[in-house]
Amino acid sequence: MGVRIFGPSADLAIPFAMSYELTGKLIEVFDTEQPTPTFRKREFVVELQEERNGRQFFDPIKFQLIQDKVDVLDQFQVGQEVKVNFDIKGKRWERDGRVSYFTNLQAWRLEAAGGGAAPTGEGVDADPGFPSMDDAPPAGGDQPYDDDLPF
Repeated sequence: MGVRIFGPSADLAIPFAMSYELTGKLIEVFDTEQPTPTFRKREFVVELQEERNGRQFFDPIKFQLIQDKVDVLDQFQVGQEVKVNFDIKGKRWERDGRVSYFTNLQAWRLEAAGGGAAPTGEGVDADPGFPSMDDAPPAGGDQPYDDDLPF
């Protein structure tokens, strides 16, 4: 299990988003949330196991799927080894002169690990029109957008 980073080669001068891959055990799947009528999200946790200096470390890593990808998790069982492809998304939020920054690991592909396919026979990719985090309205359930909490 581990993390692989895909991104620009050293000789490219133009910046673009990097994509990441992590393989681990699916340990928790949360219910789908719909903070607005047009935005859905679903979180899940993958446990990354690493050995450092002869000791085992377990890191729970939380990811998010959005919009039409929230149902992808229904194909997997807690305890199953999965491979997650994801992007790191950031958001600046300001209220009453205070600035906060939030980071999200936005999954765009999920498949069974170990070279096997997902139970449906394929990994699940985002479609070309997959919205970015910038397209997402702030979460807040039934609260108005000016809620004190940005999520």
